[in-house]
Amino acid sequence: MSVPRFQLTSDYSISQVIKGGWHLAGGHGAISANEAIADMLSFVQAGITTFDCADIYTGVEELIGQFLKHYRSQMASGELPTVQVHTKYVPDYDALATLTKQDTERIIDRSLQRLGVERLDLVQFHWWDYQFPRYIDTALHLKELQEAGKIRNIGITNFDTARVQEMVNAGVSIASNQVQYSVFDQRAANDEPEAYAPLGIPFLCYGVVAGGFLSPRWLGKTDPGEPYENRSLTKYRLIIEEFGSWGRYQEVLQALQDIGQQYGVGSGEVACRYVLQQQGIGGIIVGARNRDHLARLAGLVQFSLSPEDLALIDALIAQGNGPQGPFYALERDKTGKHGAIMKYNLNKK
Repeated sequence: MSVPRFQLTSDYSISQVIKGGWHLAGGHGAISANEAIADMLSFVQAGITTFDCADIYTGVEELIGQFLKHYRSQMASGELPTVQVHTKYVPDYDALATLTKQDTERIIDRSLQRLGVERLDLVQFHWWDYQFPRYIDTALHLKELQEAGKIRNIGITNFDTARVQEMVNAGVSIASNQVQYSVFDQRAANDEPEAYAPLGIPFLCYGVVAGGFLSPRWLGKTDPGEPYENRSLTKYRLIIEEFGSWGRYQEVLQALQDIGQQYGVGSGEVACRYVLQQQGIGGIIVGARNRDHLARLAGLVQFSLSPEDLALIDALIAQGNGPQGPFYALERDKTGKHGAIMKYNLNKK
């Protein structure tokens, strides 16, 4: 399939469909390393050359590192494309008040070692709580590591417009902002768009299929209730709850499925296309567990939604309740139901 590419910087491009890695970190079923590596190769051969992972996704950087080692032996023929690997830097909550450059460099060096590379393509920086102001200093430490050749591009994840502007003003060149964005969650798009747009920093979007809830498999089904079968469903069921009732969710799902019928695709592909066709989007991160998902992803890149389709989806979104508030604020509240399911100190493990 012909997967469109996005020029993230003047000398760095990515596939607009990005293979997510969170589902390989546990909580989504058993993982076979050999099968996961074979799946990664299938995605690259299909044109999805960009992978997303994180320092706190247990075992995923190592797994991608194994794939890269295997893949390099096949690249000698020159027949396979270059692969891009995006990781994250997520300091532990307990370390935010005292974080030093040495702490940051230690984690970056660990990511380099796990992935088996000399330079990280894109490091996406996350900060749990703005009451600890060291995120500016930490971003500058990442810039120093970039200048030292350990990082190619600096990205951020889950930062709101005001803090992005602070980092830009401090002299940090930001290539991308990874955000949660879907028909159910418009917070990133609504967060001071008049201030964010001039920054020219594209969104890399996760949660576009709401952890799998935007799929025909749920159409006409009743809410199964807790416990949900994996971590993604647990997280995104809360987002659906913010949007409205289970009945309202079913209305949206049916409408997306109806739109998809004219293109020969399902509700998930329509949900992905909707996000891809919004302003300022560099790519979408799809947690496709294995190569079995490639057929659906092929359908995703073979159609575009019409203005009428987009208007209908926008009208459905307007009928929803939320989520409301500043971008990622619900998840930053450790006392709330969204924050309560987060794991804040995974790096110290």
